[in-house]
Amino acid sequence: MTEPLPDVTFPQGFRAAAMAAGIKPSGKPDLSCVVSERDCAWAFAGTRSTTAAACVTRNRELYARGAPLRALVVNAGVANAATGQQGARDNADMADALASVLAVGEAEVITASTGVIGHLLPMDKVLSGVEHLPEELEGAALPFATAIMTTDTRSKLAHVTLSNGARIVGTAKGSGMIHPDMATMFAFAFTDAQVDQAALREAFPAIVARTFNAVTVDGDTSTNDMTAVLANGAAGETDLSEFLTALEGVMRDLARQIAADGEGATRLLTVRVTGAASEAEALGAARTCCVSPLLKSAVHGADPNWGRVIMAVGRSGAGVKVEAMKVSVQGVPVFAGGPLNYDAAAVSQSMKTDEVIFDVDLGAGSAQGEAWGCDLSAEYVSINADYTT
Repeated sequence: MTEPLPDVTFPQGFRAAAMAAGIKPSGKPDLSCVVSERDCAWAFAGTRSTTAAACVTRNRELYARGAPLRALVVNAGVANAATGQQGARDNADMADALASVLAVGEAEVITASTGVIGHLLPMDKVLSGVEHLPEELEGAALPFATAIMTTDTRSKLAHVTLSNGARIVGTAKGSGMIHPDMATMFAFAFTDAQVDQAALREAFPAIVARTFNAVTVDGDTSTNDMTAVLANGAAGETDLSEFLTALEGVMRDLARQIAADGEGATRLLTVRVTGAASEAEALGAARTCCVSPLLKSAVHGADPNWGRVIMAVGRSGAGVKVEAMKVSVQGVPVFAGGPLNYDAAAVSQSMKTDEVIFDVDLGAGSAQGEAWGCDLSAEYVSINADYTT
C-alpha cells in the first residue's frame, strides 16, 4: 500500500469535481461529485441508525434494485437528516440535477450529505452548484477528498495498483460521531477493475465489519454514514481474490486514518485481540476497548493502566478465560493470568508516540480481530461544545 499523495488520480474512466457552493459558512469547498464514463457495478453499506438521513435511505432503495451507477454527488456542511419529506425531496432533487447535466438516469446517481443535523439543504446554492460541477471535472482525487470534509483536520486518501494494472483509489471523511455501524463518516472506493457485482456485494459486508465498523472515536453512531465501492471495469477482468484483498487493504488504511484524525486526537489507539471464540467476539472486545473513555484517557496521559483493558473486555460480552488471558502494552507483557512485573515508567514513555498498541489474548479460542480509536483529550470537548455556535 502506497502512502497518500496530493497528486493521486482516480482510476481510468473516473473524473471528479469540487467547488465552494456556499453551503459551509467558512466558504470552503462543500459540493463535489465523482463521475464514471461507464456503468459501474457497486456495493454499499449505510448506517443502521433508525434516524438515518435521506441520502442513506434513498441509496439503500437504489441498492436493492441492483441497477448500475454512473455518479456520486456529495454535499458537506448540512446533513439533511431529521428534515422530513422536504429533506427527502431535496436529496432526490440534488441527484436529479446532476443526472440531468450528465444526461444519465436519476437512479444512476447516489447522494451523500454530511454536516449539522436538522437543517434543510440550501437548495438554491446546491442546484446552482451542481449545474456547474461537470465543468470542473478532472482526474485529481485530492480536491474531492477535501470537499467532503467537515471537522476533519486532513484529507484521507489511499490507493493501490493490482497485478493487471487496475487501480483502487479510496477517499474518506470522518473525525467525530464515530462508532461501529459506521459513523459520521463517508468512505468511497473507485476502481477500474472488472468485478462481478454479485460477488462484490457478497464480500462487502465482511470487509466493512473488519474495517470501518472497527473504528470508534466517541461511541456515537451517526445518521448519515455510508461506504460504497464503484467498479467501472475499464481495466478489464481482474482476479476476484486479489481485488477483494486489495480493497480491504485500502479500506483498512482509510479506517486507520479516520481513527488517527479523531476530534481532538493526539494518538491513534490500536487494540489487537487474539484467542477469541469467534471473529465477532474478537472485534467486539477490540471495539469496546477503543471506545472506553477510561482507556482513551489513559492513552492520552500515557498511563499503562491495563486494568482498563480487562474491564472493557469483560463488558464487551466476549468469552474469556482469565487464567489464560494475556495483555501487552506497546509490546511489553503486563498481564498473564495475573499481574506481571514491568517497568511502568518505561512503558509510559513508550506510549508517548503517534500510535499506542494493546495486544490482548482472551485465551478462549483461535479467532482474532483488530479495532482502532484515539485518545480522549480536552480538545474533543471544546470542538463539540462549540459545534453549532
